[in-house]
Amino acid sequence: MSSTPQAVSTTPKRTEKTRFSLKKILLLIAVALVMLFSLAPVLWQLLTSFKVNEDIAAVPTVYFPTRFTFSHYIELFTRRPFWRYIFNSAFVSITSTALALAIGAPAAYALARLRPWGEQFILASILIVTLFPGILLFLGLLEIIQALRLGNNYLALIIPYTAINLPLTILVLKSFFQQLPKDLEDSAKVDGYNTLQLLWQIVLPMTLPALVTTGILTFIFAWNEFIFALTFITREELKTIPVAAAQLGGATVFEIPYGAIAAATVVGTLPLVLLVLFFQRRIVQGLTAGAVKG
Repeated sequence: MSSTPQAVSTTPKRTEKTRFSLKKILLLIAVALVMLFSLAPVLWQLLTSFKVNEDIAAVPTVYFPTRFTFSHYIELFTRRPFWRYIFNSAFVSITSTALALAIGAPAAYALARLRPWGEQFILASILIVTLFPGILLFLGLLEIIQALRLGNNYLALIIPYTAINLPLTILVLKSFFQQLPKDLEDSAKVDGYNTLQLLWQIVLPMTLPALVTTGILTFIFAWNEFIFALTFITREELKTIPVAAAQLGGATVFEIPYGAIAAATVVGTLPLVLLVLFFQRRIVQGLTAGAVKG
């Protein structure tokens, strides 16, 4: 007897494949729209920093210029000591970040492992402090800065930045310390390690991604902070990038140097972009550590 081959229907597979392709295309379109919405202001500032003044003031608006110039960047570093502003921002941000990590890491480890008396009260206090907007601390910090005569001093920014970033640093690092296996610490104690040696030689190397992630968050806050830097620092040679960019002026009172402001924005943002790109892998490790337990 001869058997006739039965036809296999491919309609369900094709339908499923079509749905998958359509779903993937819609997802790509959604991602592209979100990226465009997020990066459009950055692209606008970047293009404006290279436009000639005629294109900046042109009506209708010139979105994509055909004439490019570096004069705004040259003007930025010739008319103002912008290298000094970059140094000020870098020094204040790096110092406050290092102090926040140096103080916050031992405090977080003590809360995670040593279980001090009043632990719940301490954690509740830290959590409450993180809920306060920095602007609510402005008047109190101003009185303290005036009483200690710290105006026009790097410490006028380093101390507040460190204090504001400490609660976040402690809470983030505490959660990471709690996720570490305690067997390694017990083994190190058997080998004669004291608490400081245990923290410095065992715990901190294991939580390097968390330290990098927390450090970058505190660095970005210190780099971008404006209100405190505007009020506590009035000397030109001590100003930070956000204040210097906001106070850029034109040749006359009625002129707004849009090109120079855009160039200052690009110069002030570029170090943060390079920092995030350089530590991208560490940041991802720090954000995803402990998310999956095997």
